[in-house]
Amino acid sequence: MPALRKAGAHLEAIASNSGVSGLHAQRKFGITRALTDATALINDPALGAVIIATRHSSHAGLACAGLRAGKHVFVEKPLALSRAELNDIEEVWTETRTLERPPLLCVGFNRRFAPHVVAIRDALAARSEPAALIMTVNAGALPAGHWSQSLEEGGRIIGEACHFIDLLRHLAGHPMTQASATGRGDVATVQLAFANGSIGTIHYLANGARSFPKERLEVFCGGSILVLDNFRNLTAHRWRSIKPKRLWRQDKGQQACVAAFLQAVQAGSPSPIGFEELVEVSRVTIDLAEQLR
Repeated sequence: MPALRKAGAHLEAIASNSGVSGLHAQRKFGITRALTDATALINDPALGAVIIATRHSSHAGLACAGLRAGKHVFVEKPLALSRAELNDIEEVWTETRTLERPPLLCVGFNRRFAPHVVAIRDALAARSEPAALIMTVNAGALPAGHWSQSLEEGGRIIGEACHFIDLLRHLAGHPMTQASATGRGDVATVQLAFANGSIGTIHYLANGARSFPKERLEVFCGGSILVLDNFRNLTAHRWRSIKPKRLWRQDKGQQACVAAFLQAVQAGSPSPIGFEELVEVSRVTIDLAEQLR
C-alpha cells in the first residue's frame, strides 16, 4: 500500500476477513472505505483495479473473480498453487480478451524492476553469447508451523522461490526449455535451461547464516562477470559497459513494479509482464515444487 500511494493510486476501498486489519489500514493509508466482503469489493463498478495481497491459497480464485468483473488485477506472488488453478486463470484470461477493454493481469515479481537488474538486463541484451546465471538465496529457517511452510499455501518454493525463477527467466530473455530440482522444500537447488543456450542455477537455502548476503546474483557471460549483492551492491569484472555501483539503500523494485502496473492501466498499454511469461514461470515453479515433495 505504501508503494501504491507513492505511485499516485487512489485507494478507494479495502476488504479483509476480520475487518480489524482493514480498519487499521484504512486509517493508516487514507483509504476511503473498509469492507469485510471481498466479492462486493471486486464487483464494485466504481473500482477500476484490484490489488490482491492475501494468503497464497486465495490468489488464483480472487484473480479470476477480478478478471471476470472486468477489473485490472495486480496479484502478489504466487499467481497459482496448482495446474488446475493455473488452467482456470488461462480460461478466464481467454474469455476476457473479447471484452471492449480487456483487463490487465500483473504479478508482483518486483525483482525484475530493481534498478541494478534493469542495468544487468540491458548489458546482457547487448551481447550475443548465452549467459550462466547463479542465484543464491540465503532464505533463513522458518518454524515448521509457519503458514508459508504449509502445502495448503504452496510451501516456500511456490511461495517465494518463484521470484527467482522469474528473475532468471527475465534476464535470459528467452523461454525455459528444461527445469529440474533436487533437495527438499526449503533447501534445494534448481537447474534451468533457456532457448538461447543460457543456463541458470538457483540455490534456495534455509540452512545458512544471517551474516551472509540474503540474495546474491552472479552473471557469467563472454569473459565477464557481474555480481549483485542484496539488490544494493553491483560489482563488475571485465564488463566495460557497467561500472560498480552501490545504492544508499536496498531496492528490490517494489515501487517500480507497482508504478509500471499503474502506468499500463492509465495508458491502456499491455501489462509490464506478459501473460504468457507469467503462466510459464508459474507452471515451471509448480512442476519444480512437485519434484521436491
